Amino acid sequence: MATSAASPHAPGFSAEGRCGYYVEKKKRFCRMVVAAGKRFCGEHAGAAEEEDARKRILCPLDPKHTVYEDQLAKHLKKCNSREKPKPDFYIQDINAGLRDETEIPEQLVPISSLSEEQLEKLIKKLRKASEGLNSTLKDHIMSHPALHDALNDPKNGDSATKHLKQQASILGNIENLKLLGPRRCFVEFGAGKGKLSHWVDTALKDAEKVHFILVEKVTTRFKVDGKHRKKNSVFERLQIDIQHLCLNKIPVLREGKLPVVGIGKHLCGMATDLALRCLVETYAASFEERNEEPLAKRIKNDKTEKEIYTLAKEGNEKNVPEKWNPVAGIVIALCCHHRCDWRHYVGKEYFRALGLGAVEFHYFQRMSSWATCGMRKTSLETSNSTTKRQDNQNDDSEEHDDGGYRITDDGADSLPGLLGVEEKKKIGHLCKLLIDQGRIQYLQQKGFSPALQYYTDPLVSLENVLLTALPNHSSSPEATA
Repeated sequence: MATSAASPHAPGFSAEGRCGYYVEKKKRFCRMVVAAGKRFCGEHAGAAEEEDARKRILCPLDPKHTVYEDQLAKHLKKCNSREKPKPDFYIQDINAGLRDETEIPEQLVPISSLSEEQLEKLIKKLRKASEGLNSTLKDHIMSHPALHDALNDPKNGDSATKHLKQQASILGNIENLKLLGPRRCFVEFGAGKGKLSHWVDTALKDAEKVHFILVEKVTTRFKVDGKHRKKNSVFERLQIDIQHLCLNKIPVLREGKLPVVGIGKHLCGMATDLALRCLVETYAASFEERNEEPLAKRIKNDKTEKEIYTLAKEGNEKNVPEKWNPVAGIVIALCCHHRCDWRHYVGKEYFRALGLGAVEFHYFQRMSSWATCGMRKTSLETSNSTTKRQDNQNDDSEEHDDGGYRITDDGADSLPGLLGVEEKKKIGHLCKLLIDQGRIQYLQQKGFSPALQYYTDPLVSLENVLLTALPNHSSSPEATA
């Protein structure tokens, strides 16, 4: 359909002396020469007058676009902004946390506006709350043979290599925790293109009955999960906010009773808390409430202790059914603590036990961004090479590239002159550690053995902490708090 130059869809203006009618089909203005004083050529003059007489109005569903008034009813039926039917696994705010505990006073000011006395008081609270915490995490930098060829591909740029190193280490840690295996469901939160699940599937080779659920709230281009066609593994993508995701409403989990492994690479701020609550509170707790015994557990209960002991004694330990847990494990690379939210945070009890609340959490969450303030010089020095890399679209552009450090009004340069850059970095890391410790305590209370470790070098990613958790009955030596 063609539109006149007055249409909001017509980019720019027609050339001088040329017809001002925009031909939508050709995505350009008509190139016919017009008579002096005329706006349109003879062919388009009538159509333009008719079209100009039709009034365009803002779409009531989304004011970012317009529609002809006489076509509004038809448009509302197909507008992409219309409310779509919610799937069964959508339950409003099921993983959000309690609303009545979330209020933060409106008078909170940015950190850069705090007085030196106020800032010093906050830092004292932080240091007191952090006493006894081990700020030096263990290095669990690993790799996996599934990514060997990809890591050694000479076509890789710096960004692609960094992402591959992180994926290889996460995969190595998943295997080290004995979570790689058949007959389970991997749920990747904040999946993006789905590359982490892709490498898990590659590592599993021909393992049977493996299901992948990729959770992402936005539409993503260049997805890799659509390329998988192996008969033993199934990829399912859910476009939904984790805040509203009810896993036990998903057919494959409701009917198949598959143990779930929750995974994620750079799961931003509050998304980590939403994912943890989704797994251990919403999903795992549903089995306790229903008092159901999944298939693997029923098989174990059907065997007498003598039969099980005999099987083990004969060297057939692999035939002994293991204790089943709806959540077999959690492996999540943490990220962006400055984007956490008190309402969604799972460690509120931990903070309250330390005499802290929503206000302190708000400022500690903002101060966590100081952990990268010492990297600005490096960031500026490498800006030229970063610009060159922007032409390469083969990396995970929707994931964190760790090259663009966020500089906000809470940054190091805009604060009262109490501390140097190195000291602010230490405080930023303390804030991250304290927030993560609340998550650790939450998982412990829910019957898991959690751990924090470095999974990659800070030169690869500044967000280099991996949160892992296994059910308490697990015998894995890695499942230590």
